[in-house]
Amino acid sequence: MKESDNTRRSRRSSGAITVRDVARLAGVAPITVSRVLNTPEQVSPDVRQKVLAVVQKTGYVPNRLAGGLASSRSRLIAAVVPSTVMSVFMPTIEALNDTLFGAGYQLMLGQSDYSPEREEALLEAIVGRRPDGIFLTGILRPSQGRTRLLASGIPVVETWDLTPTPVDMLVGFSHADSGRAVARFLLGKGRRRLALIRADDERAARRASAFAEAVAQAGHGPVTEINVGAQRSLHSGREALVRLLAEAPDTDAVFCSSDLLALGVATEARVRGVAVPERLALIGFGDVSFAADMAPALSTVRINGAEMGRLAARCLIDRAEGREVSPSVFDLGFSIVERETT
Repeated sequence: MKESDNTRRSRRSSGAITVRDVARLAGVAPITVSRVLNTPEQVSPDVRQKVLAVVQKTGYVPNRLAGGLASSRSRLIAAVVPSTVMSVFMPTIEALNDTLFGAGYQLMLGQSDYSPEREEALLEAIVGRRPDGIFLTGILRPSQGRTRLLASGIPVVETWDLTPTPVDMLVGFSHADSGRAVARFLLGKGRRRLALIRADDERAARRASAFAEAVAQAGHGPVTEINVGAQRSLHSGREALVRLLAEAPDTDAVFCSSDLLALGVATEARVRGVAVPERLALIGFGDVSFAADMAPALSTVRINGAEMGRLAARCLIDRAEGREVSPSVFDLGFSIVERETT
């Protein structure tokens, strides 16, 4: 049986154009096709043009997994993020993707929905695919996933948090410091009956704890706290204000764990005739795109998410390409942006 018949049979069974198909049509060896696609400088311009013409005509897509196994490089970076829907993390994800793409890397994204169990499952699947690096939102607590990552040798960058014991590299800020700073800010505005509205996640909990401690240390409090659970929506912000006004009607300032929750609070306050900021000061977290365009404009905690994404990408690229990253921990800090709601 002729080789061309074997090729046709292979294609009928798999449906995929192979490197051998491209080589046969271009009249070159399969290794030449690989060189054109991976190290084009090693091939003459005429041969390169002939092979690329066949690639374009057939729609051939190289098997990057097979090539990665041969070279120990996948040129793939995996990221685990809590959410992508109206998310404070979007500037980080966009900057991460842009920086990686510009350096010839692709981003694979997994969404944990703030679930430790789902994050653990994602990490298990990711490590098995041997990416060149892993981007994590938040810090990884002691777990099977952390042990697996440490054993894998894959470069890891944790973000959106700080810890003295990172898995590998870290680009973030202190949630506790931001909570304390917001408490001092509101107390400095003369507010004394403070409240928290937050989602049920570990980073928001640390901000809330530090906020309440700072208020207590200043001789005020207690701080009323409304936990909206896993719901991080405008509607849950509206419901939270209803609950807050029922439990602590004299509250004069609210710190929300996200700008989206704060938007819900502001909406419900307007419906109920609660004047913001005269009767109720309001501050969010994240400085997402709509915060400045609200009426009144939302005071919030600003995180430089885009710079976090760019720096995390550079850390992963450097490590993937064998360069040392020093220092390996970067504290980007935060700032309070005062607008009309305070």
